[in-house]
Amino acid sequence: MKIGFIGLGTMGRGMAANIQKAGYALVVHDISQSAAASHLENGAEWAASPRDLAAMCDVVFTSLPTPADVDAVCHGQLGLAAGFRKGAAWFDLSTNSVEGVRRLHASLAQAGVEFFDAPVSGGPAGAASGRLAIWVGGSKAGFDKHEAILKGMGDQILYIGDIGAGTIAKLVHNCASAAISAVMAEVITMGVKAGLDPLPLWQAIRQGGIGRQRSFEKVGTRFLPGEFDPPSFALRLVHKDVQLSLQLARDAGVPMRICNLVGQEITEAMNRGWGERDSMAFMLLQQERSNLPVIKVPLESIKEVIANDR
Repeated sequence: MKIGFIGLGTMGRGMAANIQKAGYALVVHDISQSAAASHLENGAEWAASPRDLAAMCDVVFTSLPTPADVDAVCHGQLGLAAGFRKGAAWFDLSTNSVEGVRRLHASLAQAGVEFFDAPVSGGPAGAASGRLAIWVGGSKAGFDKHEAILKGMGDQILYIGDIGAGTIAKLVHNCASAAISAVMAEVITMGVKAGLDPLPLWQAIRQGGIGRQRSFEKVGTRFLPGEFDPPSFALRLVHKDVQLSLQLARDAGVPMRICNLVGQEITEAMNRGWGERDSMAFMLLQQERSNLPVIKVPLESIKEVIANDR
């Protein structure tokens, strides 16, 4: 089996190298042939165009900066679509749009090519080391057939669902990451301006209750099961803590645009009479605004996911 890889930038170079290390025959292409130097030295073949690469390979991976780049590599002059063999598979490792991956899936299916959205998370270091999550959308049978190749690139390979599912998971993750970073900017500047040195402040918060957890661990304890009673920490107490924090920020002259919104959410939940419910109960307000029923994931299923990660 020959595997093609297009896009040997900060993420792609490490993933392609790991495919080689796993023992697969590799064909590579990039805008700049110099980006492929180490792969070629290790035995990879060079393809002059995406079309030529597709004609040589059973499975193709792409790691590209934007949705427009993915479309160009597929449908542009000498693109993948012109070279694919019937029965080939294409895994796009880029962060794409949901509409875009579904459109590519539909158009390629007519030519007998199976397309998967398979965005990754782990950064350049993870791409190089293999400590990488790959979230796949597409047919389950196709995923099962190619899972061994994916495991050559990452240590957390997860089939999410039909086409587009991997992309939805990645966009949820990245938007949450950006929002958390924005909140951290607010609270760290509050702490520093209130008089703390940044290093001991950071040392303190990373050892607190939330700092010791994985970023999204707590979501599984209350929000996903939809269980907010009895509380492990009452909403009225987190309301008190957030209001004290916002007062500190006002005293220090630090704007807290995002945290003020959080305070308003918690106050609204308090006005619903939820003060004795769990501190995460205010998250129900967003479900209401989204016209969603209360999410109810069985607790045993959540425990199984956590146990499998250990």
